[in-house]
Amino acid sequence: MRRAVPVAAAVLALAAFPALADPHPEARRIVAIGGSVTEFIYAMGQQDRLVARDTTSYMPPEAMALPDVGYMRQLSAEGVLSVRPDLIIAEEGAGPPETVALLKSSGIPYEEIPSGASPGGVMAKAEAVAAVLAAPDPGVVAALKADLDAAAAAAAAVDEPMRVLFALSLQGGRVLASGSGTEAEAIIEMAGGQNAVTSFQGYKPLTDEAVIAAAPDVILMMDRGDGVIDLDAQRAELLGLPAIASTPAGKAGRVIRMNGLYLLGFGPRTGKAALDLHRALYGDG
Repeated sequence: MRRAVPVAAAVLALAAFPALADPHPEARRIVAIGGSVTEFIYAMGQQDRLVARDTTSYMPPEAMALPDVGYMRQLSAEGVLSVRPDLIIAEEGAGPPETVALLKSSGIPYEEIPSGASPGGVMAKAEAVAAVLAAPDPGVVAALKADLDAAAAAAAAVDEPMRVLFALSLQGGRVLASGSGTEAEAIIEMAGGQNAVTSFQGYKPLTDEAVIAAAPDVILMMDRGDGVIDLDAQRAELLGLPAIASTPAGKAGRVIRMNGLYLLGFGPRTGKAALDLHRALYGDG
């Protein structure tokens, strides 16, 4: 099982982003791009400085009252600049690249926050947001580290990791599953589980043969909690697939659902999410 990056590596990860050295304590009209960035800003008590957020920023619920400038990977420069920001804080990966180039050339400070699906990566993200805000940190970074350390201890105590299949969605009777190098794999391992599918990178639909070979003990899925998807119907459809029904997870009806941003956002709640997933897998605590 791949080992998580130690939390201490956050210092090295942060050093790779020299643009974060210049804080903006005077900024009062901030646009936040990326759900975890927005969560960190709220957790650090700086939400009064926000004037807009992107579509992925739906937590905490109060953030939904802010104007939405679009999906973080499909932004328009006009949409972001229309709210007259004096600072843009965006998670690495925002785009498209031409829009980011326009925003960076607009004269508005643009700070890119490092992404990272690991304990060290999420710590680097927290430190980066705190540095850009140049505001007192009300214990957010310390609390995050404590949660991550607790999750790491729980994971280390697991003798026989459960095989977890992360199913992003169902498409035409096939499971769109997480392979290697994904946020889903990272949180599964942080919780003491083992990714059941490692034969490819990213996400791909699985053949019936691949599902059977994966032999998951548990199937993990996301839940946005917005009522758009009938969860009971989706669960029944999933467990009704012959290939899934033949696996240990299918035979036991073991399907775990967790909020998508909580599970995969790698924000201030990541340590708690890993612990919650660990308890769901192993029944500890």
